[in-house]
Amino acid sequence: MPHSHCHGEHDHDHSNPAELGLQYNLYAKIDKDNLQCLNETIDGSGKTVFKPWENRLDRNEFVESDADEELLFNIPFTGNIKLKGIIIASEDTDSHPSKLRLYKNKPNMTFDNVSLEPDQEIELHKDSEGILEYAPKIVTFSSVSHLTMHFPTNFGAENTKIYYIGLKGEWAPGHNHGVTICTYEARPNLDDHKLKHLDSVAKDIQ
Repeated sequence: MPHSHCHGEHDHDHSNPAELGLQYNLYAKIDKDNLQCLNETIDGSGKTVFKPWENRLDRNEFVESDADEELLFNIPFTGNIKLKGIIIASEDTDSHPSKLRLYKNKPNMTFDNVSLEPDQEIELHKDSEGILEYAPKIVTFSSVSHLTMHFPTNFGAENTKIYYIGLKGEWAPGHNHGVTICTYEARPNLDDHKLKHLDSVAKDIQ
């Protein structure tokens, strides 16, 4: 069946798949040990949908919602990312998610928190090939250490299935775990002048 692209908003794009594959590499920057997926049928299955581009059509690994159609992902990164693109691949059935709500830097969200206004809400279209690209708001998602993805609804099925979530963007090391002296030297800030004497003392001791 031909796919209609007559939407009012230009919220997704079709690019060269080979070029996209090189750009969709942020899965490698996810802190998988601390990634959470709420309402997954099989524990740990939510982590499997963040995989290399070339595995996006793999139907052996997927996540399926349990009690209802909702899925909630809490995704911590190993640094700060600038999010530039999202791809959601499922199957061409009513179990495909129909909406995505994004929250920036709100760790450990639960379904009790999703009444909060999202930083962005995106209407999804059925995509079994992993080719529809959705554009996050660049200014809003320019410095993200934690991303929450809430899928509240699908196209009418009892449960939601997702095979692949692709994230495109830029990654930079976070400064949360760095030595304080290194952080101030790498990112000088006039507001930190009161701490400069600590730098001097530390260096004298060395």
